[in-house]
Amino acid sequence: MYGWENDTDVWRASGTVAPFSRHVLSRLIDEQQFDIYATRQMRLVIEDIASAEVVGAVDLFEFDPQNLRAGVGIIITPPHRRTGLALEALHTLEKYTRNTLHLHQLWCSMAGDNHASRQLFLKAGYEQCGCRREWFITPDGYADEVLMQKIL
Repeated sequence: MYGWENDTDVWRASGTVAPFSRHVLSRLIDEQQFDIYATRQMRLVIEDIASAEVVGAVDLFEFDPQNLRAGVGIIITPPHRRTGLALEALHTLEKYTRNTLHLHQLWCSMAGDNHASRQLFLKAGYEQCGCRREWFITPDGYADEVLMQKIL
């Protein structure tokens, strides 16, 4: 987790602008012991069952129990990308959110040029529902933010 959170290559996707210390991450893990209704977020580790290797994480955030929705974020380590593990993790998360949390919808957003993420969520049944023009500043100028959602 320390490596994921401090990987500057993914900071744009996660909205991070500063590194996380081990102490801060330890506190975040301790907070995960509480119910999603208290913290409004949840991180689940993705494991490759065949190798028993941790290959990523999937997050629920901005959990809204009144309107029955939550945001979704996912990270897969580079050697395990495009292997189907991310799609399987999203399907497993969807079953949990539908059957246990009784959510009505999941949503996500990504930079418009993040084609791999967009394709993953499209395969998982999400639909593009909006675009915020020139939402992110990048070294090359501005990038759009694509908004996607899935009604469960």
